[in-house]
Amino acid sequence: MRALRGLWRWRRNPLRRATDLAEAWVALVALVLIAVAAPVTGCVVGAVAQDSLQRAVREQQHTRHLVTATVVRDLGDAPLETDPDTTAAREARRRVLADWTAPDGTRRRGRTLTDLKSPNTGDHFALWTDPDGRIAPRPLDTATATTHAVLAGIGAALLAAGLVEGVRRLTVWRMVRRRYARWDQAWDRAGPDWGKAGTGS
Repeated sequence: MRALRGLWRWRRNPLRRATDLAEAWVALVALVLIAVAAPVTGCVVGAVAQDSLQRAVREQQHTRHLVTATVVRDLGDAPLETDPDTTAAREARRRVLADWTAPDGTRRRGRTLTDLKSPNTGDHFALWTDPDGRIAPRPLDTATATTHAVLAGIGAALLAAGLVEGVRRLTVWRMVRRRYARWDQAWDRAGPDWGKAGTGS
């Protein structure tokens, strides 16, 4: 909004100073950059993030395998799921000792989390593993990757706009300080008795 108010200084006015016009130009440049460069920056960052994340989605879907695990015994309550991409992030999970078969056919056993409410020995549940059969987080899905890319683009656009506004404010602040310094110099040249009758005669 201050940038728009700065444009008002272009109006014809006999009291308009050169610095007022300079501030108006700074406001116009900032407005154009915020209106054009910030969205372009957001689009570019979002597109790059989307490309990178979709590559990660394809790689994870290729290298992670869903296997069926069998509960050996219940190990008690576990903390809430910390993976923000899971749809059941707020559901309580149970820690169990389980057996599963790795994609290469070897048998594995280990501690893991399950969403079974009351796991009993012999219960089955789905488990994500890497090609060697080690437990892995579920692969990133396309929709989540796109959401992250959009958020990255929006964040980049806001950051660019904030940076432009910050530079504009710093520039105007320096111009105002320079103007005040010139005023101080003018007052010093006028001397202490500038308002008295007969001064300068």
